[in-house]
Amino acid sequence: MKIQPVTAQYIAQVWPRVEKFIDSALDYSQGDYSAEHAKVYLTNGKWHLFVAIRNEKIIGAAIVEFINRPNDRVAFVVAIGGRLISNSQSFFDFGELLKLYGATKLEGAARDSVARLWQSKFGFSEKYKIVEVSL
Repeated sequence: MKIQPVTAQYIAQVWPRVEKFIDSALDYSQGDYSAEHAKVYLTNGKWHLFVAIRNEKIIGAAIVEFINRPNDRVAFVVAIGGRLISNSQSFFDFGELLKLYGATKLEGAARDSVARLWQSKFGFSEKYKIVEVSL
């Protein structure tokens, strides 16, 4: 499997092959984002798309937003679907690719089951929980 970025000018070409991964991932966004929102953010360069390819077929996709903090450049995973991070090698490859974008940390909001999996499999630790209330 190979993980590679998709630059903004190619989002329209790749979108039909990744939309299902993004849409299923965003089912857990509590209505914050839809696949169409993601497409807009990807095409205008606010978010970045990474895909996993096996045998010339896209088998997973992730959307990342880069956030500059005083001590770190965070690669925040907004959505991930399919088989992009499915084993230690793909996780390592993804991390190395994010480093090329200057990332020093990898973060993401994850449902409990994914958080437990990533904690045990890849060494993630719980940083904080995100909660909200409508005003």
